[in-house]
Amino acid sequence: LGQALGVGMASKFRLDDLRYDKIIIMTDADVDGAHIAALLITFFYRMTPGLIESGRLFLAMPPLYKLSNKGTIVYAMDDEDRAAKMKEHFKPNQKVDMTRFKGLGEMNPAQLKETTMNPATRTLARVTLPDSMDELTEMKPAELINTLMGKKAELRFRFIQENAAFVEDLDI
Repeated sequence: LGQALGVGMASKFRLDDLRYDKIIIMTDADVDGAHIAALLITFFYRMTPGLIESGRLFLAMPPLYKLSNKGTIVYAMDDEDRAAKMKEHFKPNQKVDMTRFKGLGEMNPAQLKETTMNPATRTLARVTLPDSMDELTEMKPAELINTLMGKKAELRFRFIQENAAFVEDLDI
């Protein structure tokens, strides 16, 4: 991957050799896709942290829903966005066909291009490191990544036990 990007890995990383302006991770919009994205971000953080520090790593944000009725087609990113778009684009009792995409493979090529790949219409989220981790934890980013993504399950378990009460949004 480092060779494909032109940057090398770990101690051989050289941002000046990057072949692309943006590196975009594209996964499904569901929790499985979020898990895969987390694993990839962890890889990039550990092996090419300069991509994140320089603001060159992004997540593509594919829609989770397609809402349609009589030629009106609207895409929604999540349940909250779906509810807002239903109110904004459709009448209260109007029949709306709703498709929940289980993965990027369920979109036809035109939908994928329109919603996720076209620079003019896609949504990207830049991967960043916080200036301070104080609000989340006293851990430094590297320590937090190691706790959550490392080999020691007991560290993850302890972190979850200590922080579960602070969870505001849970998707199981």
